[in-house]
Amino acid sequence: MKNNDEAGTLNAEVNRSQESEVRSQNENPAPLICGSSFLPTPDFWILLFIVHRSSLIVLARVAVLLICVLAFTASAPAQDTAPAKDNKTIETPKKSNARPVDQQAPEPFDGASVEKMAGQCVRLETEAGLIVIEMLPEAAPETVRNFLNLAATGAFETTTFSRVVKDFVVQGGNLSSGQKWNLALAKRAARKIPDEPSYVKHVRGIVSMARPDEPNSATTHFFILVSEATQLDGKFSAFGRVTQGMEVVDAINKAPVEDEKPVQPVRITRAIVEQCEKK
Repeated sequence: MKNNDEAGTLNAEVNRSQESEVRSQNENPAPLICGSSFLPTPDFWILLFIVHRSSLIVLARVAVLLICVLAFTASAPAQDTAPAKDNKTIETPKKSNARPVDQQAPEPFDGASVEKMAGQCVRLETEAGLIVIEMLPEAAPETVRNFLNLAATGAFETTTFSRVVKDFVVQGGNLSSGQKWNLALAKRAARKIPDEPSYVKHVRGIVSMARPDEPNSATTHFFILVSEATQLDGKFSAFGRVTQGMEVVDAINKAPVEDEKPVQPVRITRAIVEQCEKK
């Protein structure tokens, strides 16, 4: 009987202790902390199970802790596990159909034979009248080809006879004197052609390429002789002959000039490449 009373007293004490602990927990619940600094210890779990015999309360608190841990893990930045790339520059793939830089567009008489060029004449329609020049490709094929291309592509149009030496020459072909001057013409004017001195004598009516003292430096400038100039033979590339309009050339040569520059330069309004008329 005494043992039963002692057991009942012990149970009553345990129950009162548990009820007191539960009331304390309900009145002052332990804070739930979600963060990297909170790590539950084994003593914490033992105390939690001793104090809270109710499985529902234990499971609820465990669930909350798991949610906190998962939330913290998800918020941590992911580490880059890919191998680091080297510092070499990655080139952008080039288009297969990209055009080469500064590629020269083909011109009408590129690759033309001497036979084809032999029958060609260039008509220069000027503000002073018409000048017709027949080509001499047998003497200077590269020079003729260059002149025909310039005339056929309209490079000479709106340019002027920008230099005149009395009783000697009138000079044209300065592309920068034209109203169409642009980057494309500037590039074209920079193209040099080789000298082609030949058997053709520099006499009145002959058309030849002008150039500086440097050999093989002719570009687009040409001159028409109004008198004989034997000192040019074997040095400059004679490539054409005036067949019509020498009176126009004489008129340009006799117009007022200042330091070999015409006071009123005569403009070429149109250049045409055509078959020469049969004589």
